[in-house]
Amino acid sequence: MSSFPFLIVLIALPAAGAAVVAALPRGRELLAKQVALAVSLLVLVLTVLATVAFHAGGARFQLTTSVSWIASFGVRFALGVDGIALVMLLLIGVLVPVVIGASWDDELPSGRSMRAYFAWLLLLEAMMVGVFAATDVFLFYVFFEAMLVPMYFLIGSFGGPRRQYAAVKFFLYSLVGGLIMLAAVIGLYVVSNSQLGAGTFAFDALRQLDITPGVQKLLFLGFFIAFAIKAPLVPFHTWLPDAGSEAPIGGAVLLVGILDKVGTFGFLRYCLPLFPDASRAFAPAVLVLAVAGILYAALLAMGQSDMKRLVSYTSISHFGFIALGIFAFTTEAGTGAVLYMVNHGLATGLLFLVVGMLIARGGSRQIGDYGGVAAKAPLLAGAFLIAGLASLSLPGTNSFVSEFLVLIGSFHAVPVFTILATVGMVLAALYILLMYQRTMQGPPRGVLLEESEAPEPVSAHSGGTATVTAPAPVRSRLRVLDLSRRELAVVAPLIALIIGLGVYPQPLLRLIEPAVHATLSDVGVSGTATGGTHR
Repeated sequence: MSSFPFLIVLIALPAAGAAVVAALPRGRELLAKQVALAVSLLVLVLTVLATVAFHAGGARFQLTTSVSWIASFGVRFALGVDGIALVMLLLIGVLVPVVIGASWDDELPSGRSMRAYFAWLLLLEAMMVGVFAATDVFLFYVFFEAMLVPMYFLIGSFGGPRRQYAAVKFFLYSLVGGLIMLAAVIGLYVVSNSQLGAGTFAFDALRQLDITPGVQKLLFLGFFIAFAIKAPLVPFHTWLPDAGSEAPIGGAVLLVGILDKVGTFGFLRYCLPLFPDASRAFAPAVLVLAVAGILYAALLAMGQSDMKRLVSYTSISHFGFIALGIFAFTTEAGTGAVLYMVNHGLATGLLFLVVGMLIARGGSRQIGDYGGVAAKAPLLAGAFLIAGLASLSLPGTNSFVSEFLVLIGSFHAVPVFTILATVGMVLAALYILLMYQRTMQGPPRGVLLEESEAPEPVSAHSGGTATVTAPAPVRSRLRVLDLSRRELAVVAPLIALIIGLGVYPQPLLRLIEPAVHATLSDVGVSGTATGGTHR
């Protein structure tokens, strides 16, 4: 089974599905939904089969495919996955059908087609698989830039009132970062040509180059800036709150749950192995940005009145924890960082979905427009609570395991940064629980009051003089309906994974740890809990 070209099929299948959905005639919206869901479920099945075919103790890169693409420049269509990339493919396989199911009855902006929406989702899935599976640096760059296109149209065509502004801002930030990385990719090619006699973009060949520290720092910065924008790290983060709040809910789930992980994945896959000296030299500065992002984004999240914007800021804070784990250079912290990437996608994906379901019922993104939802929609409130508790890393949920590994693995290596990062955990509890309390608890209010009989004074006459007594009681009825069967089917897999991985994360850890250890070996550290010894 390991000889089956899983990765090529995982790219080609959703791309072909996107073409089929887009080509369907007008009026076949239901068929478009069914085709998109079927394709995404088939991708999930193939991803699970690929995971079964992957041997955690085997070669670093498996399920490989390599064919010549642009021979004159040494470019190959080379694909392969290690444990880090494989768990990201699993995350893609889970989230895309969930997003399609959640978007089944979405109300799109006037003039927008559901066929186009689902076609862009499938094309985005193909590009995301490609960016995590590429083992040729040039091919990685192509997918890195290409995946901007479907996300740009998802935000710009199907998003909120300020969707065009958010889409352009997202595209420009990512494009500028990508162009800076392109300069570094060309620099790598020049160095490989001078050392090997022929230029190459193959990851394994580039990993063996002996690049001088000064050149390493320049090339590292080229890759790092692109990945820091994509992640995003503070101060490169300003595009995410706009894009996350204006994107349609399905697009926001994939944006924050998967696309942003390309940045932290890039740190592990390219920055550390290709530029080990520069990675160690810049690590203190990156740790400063990581901890600043944890605290700054958490404080901003506490001040948000827009639910989607609040969730976007929480993600910036979480990405700080991931960067902390990566640049602490220990196996425990690195493994926790990769697991955090997966767990954040599940927890924040569920939180965005539940927020979207609440907005669909109330018609407002403002926290102050809600209250008392739990009384009329207990299932919705329960899903909201589970998502929130996972986002604040409550023990028993998936995020706790990854956050614990990051903190325990980084403490011995960078104790000051770790102690500061723990403050972010306290702030997370505040902004999540306050949002839940204001929307789910208390008396019904705001947009949730479908009918309200205004208080009318009750008049009485005494001796020919009219007096006014207390107003009549107000009768109100919540417009919120609880989760439908379809919505339950959408959130149930994520809830099961959040609880399941919180209790037993070992299946993912078995895949992740060998790949993290190999990456740290490239950097020249032992990867022990004490931070290792530098080469």
